[in-house]
Amino acid sequence: MTLAVLGPKGTFSCELAEKIREEHEEILLYPTIRDVFTAVLEKNIRGIVPVENSEAGGVGETLDGLLQTECSITAEYYMPIRHFFVSRYGPDEISVIYTHPQSHEQCSVFLRSLKNISLIHTSSNAQSAKEAASVQGSAAVTTESAAKLYGLSILKKDIQNAQNNTTRFLEITAGVSKPNDPEKCSVVIIPRENRPGLLYGILGIFARRGINLTRIESRPSKEGIGRYVFFIDFETNRGWQETITELKEITGVKELGCYRKKEAA
Repeated sequence: MTLAVLGPKGTFSCELAEKIREEHEEILLYPTIRDVFTAVLEKNIRGIVPVENSEAGGVGETLDGLLQTECSITAEYYMPIRHFFVSRYGPDEISVIYTHPQSHEQCSVFLRSLKNISLIHTSSNAQSAKEAASVQGSAAVTTESAAKLYGLSILKKDIQNAQNNTTRFLEITAGVSKPNDPEKCSVVIIPRENRPGLLYGILGIFARRGINLTRIESRPSKEGIGRYVFFIDFETNRGWQETITELKEITGVKELGCYRKKEAA
């Protein structure tokens, strides 16, 4: 068995993978979330990707991967997120900070308090730590494991805006997943036409069936200005399959998977 996640070693994705890996399961690290999706499809393995954060919202690269590939969701995980401000230098010696865009947003209050210091975005929290370990006068917003991995001192811990900061991760595989007793389903609404009342009609289907929506987010369809798709997560009840059928009668629907929440060890 093999598990694909965002690398390099020291990312939150990698930390979660270490907790949930099965015995003898190999973890493969990839430089981008898109690469994780590609590996899942080409190697027919499972992957772990972040999809939303309680502070920063949806992860665009993951949402695009769900829309544009044939991967499906088979489980979800929730992970508390703690950010650390780390460096090889003292606070007065730092002139640049490396941070992932999502981490920047999650730690925006702390970072705004630092004056006259440049911010440079990176592809991952581990990459931020790697840069801070090699660039003179630099620091990073990163994970505790990445700080240890690259020999960086912790100048301040728990710099995230909210102490209950949490990221939701998805387990993805190739193909369609339809378990018998899912807790939640995810779909993308892809409107066939732009007409008044379409979104109202879509939401009405869930309301009439007493189905609770846990998340709805619009994303550009990439087919022109003003054209959007809608990612919807909803709790299942006895009529969840009929709900998807009814949705397909009025609009385009891509099923992303039905699944259960899993706990990390």
